[in-house]
Amino acid sequence: MKVLIAGGAGYIGSTVGSACLDAGITPVVLDSLVRGRREFTGGRAFYEGDIADGGLVDRVFAEHPDIAAVVHCAALILVPESVANPIGYYDANVAKSLAFVGHLNRNGCDRVIFSSSGSIYRAEDGSPLNEDSPLAPQSPYARTKAVCEGMFADIATAGGPRVLSLRYFNPVGADPELRTGLQLKRPSHALGVLIQAHQQGRPFPITGVDWPTRDGSGIRDYVHVWDLAAAHVAAIERFDSILTGTKRSIAINLGTGSGTTVRELCAAFNNVVDTPLDTVDADPRPGDVAGGYTKSDRAAELLGWTPGLSLESAIRSALDWIPVRDRLLRD
Repeated sequence: MKVLIAGGAGYIGSTVGSACLDAGITPVVLDSLVRGRREFTGGRAFYEGDIADGGLVDRVFAEHPDIAAVVHCAALILVPESVANPIGYYDANVAKSLAFVGHLNRNGCDRVIFSSSGSIYRAEDGSPLNEDSPLAPQSPYARTKAVCEGMFADIATAGGPRVLSLRYFNPVGADPELRTGLQLKRPSHALGVLIQAHQQGRPFPITGVDWPTRDGSGIRDYVHVWDLAAAHVAAIERFDSILTGTKRSIAINLGTGSGTTVRELCAAFNNVVDTPLDTVDADPRPGDVAGGYTKSDRAAELLGWTPGLSLESAIRSALDWIPVRDRLLRD
């Protein structure tokens, strides 16, 4: 079986490609390399270009007529950048996705797995979220994901490609074999900032210690990127059993099911490193919320998927990836 991975040279897409290879599925990569890395495409059929380029998409399907499904990971994903440049984000994430699904439809593709995001939910009070929880995206980036979900669902209902939207929560870690990982030298997510604080020998600030969570610190749902990749393989293999008959689209949350507080994240980090990280309590930053985490009942039922890797293993792989990244990627 072949699968086209749009954005397959990025962090998530390249990891999904590795998981596909390990499962006997052949990935075909389409990536503009705006954020993806050519180094992540080794040993894979690779087409450099834009998902909105109809001629290129036609060529991919002409040269690989046995593509059975598409994993659509191509997107810009930085929240602060989306606030500063909403036009660019709506163009890259929504307008080009609309063009892309049209090209897929023209080429007879009926199976799309869309990389969505848990950021589309209202996650403010630390409570668990399921697929029916209220949506309230708080950034242009998150709104592009919500818009795309609705757009794809409408197109599917009208007879276009069926779509399975996987709502990721907070991916962390690297491919356990260190084939791929985060491209950024200094990632801005919580684990990245925590690693930088540890490297620089300074305390990590826990911003907000009076939230309505089990230890007062904010809560998020950190899921190992390799577990996410395994969920994509399950989605590919079970696609037709999930979307049958008149059911043309569905969303599935991907997370741990329990969440991790900031204090628990720091404790897990200290379980991995030799020199403990110091922390300091601090006031919440403007715009901070308690956060939330997902229930994973639907993923277990429909995908047969539950996360199997620990937060410690994700942290360890992220740390192991740093020297590999510095050797592999030339900034």
